[in-house]
Amino acid sequence: MPKDEDRGYRPCVGIMLVNMDGQVFVGQRIDNRADAWQMPQGGIDEDEDPKAAALRELGEETGITRKLVEIIAKARDEHFYDLPPELIGQIWGGKYRGQRQIWFLARFLGQDSDINIETPHPEFRAWKWTAPETLPDLIVPFKRKLYRDILHEFQSLI
Repeated sequence: MPKDEDRGYRPCVGIMLVNMDGQVFVGQRIDNRADAWQMPQGGIDEDEDPKAAALRELGEETGITRKLVEIIAKARDEHFYDLPPELIGQIWGGKYRGQRQIWFLARFLGQDSDINIETPHPEFRAWKWTAPETLPDLIVPFKRKLYRDILHEFQSLI
């Protein structure tokens, strides 16, 4: 088993979905007993374009189709986070120490009734729109810096 510092970062995407009122979509994780919320995110399949991966993940987690989303921006750089020591080696087959993520900002063009988190492989047990400035307080502590950085980068476009 590799040492924690020898593990790499899982390649991922994330999507900050905002509605017409400038609020951000967050889902409450189904696999966490804590009050853990996050924006849609997930792994990039081998040879998959990051934008396509972000839209795929959004659909898989929220039921929102591509026609209801307008991509506004892509983050300038990848964003990284490390798992807490007690989780390293426990998830993702023990291969990764954290994630490296490419983030996109997207506008939701649909209605709330177009959102359906009861997907074939649900990840969220609840969802809501929240004010952007509340995001870091909703997120698990080890992802807060990443969320602050994304929020800072996309703030003027929201």
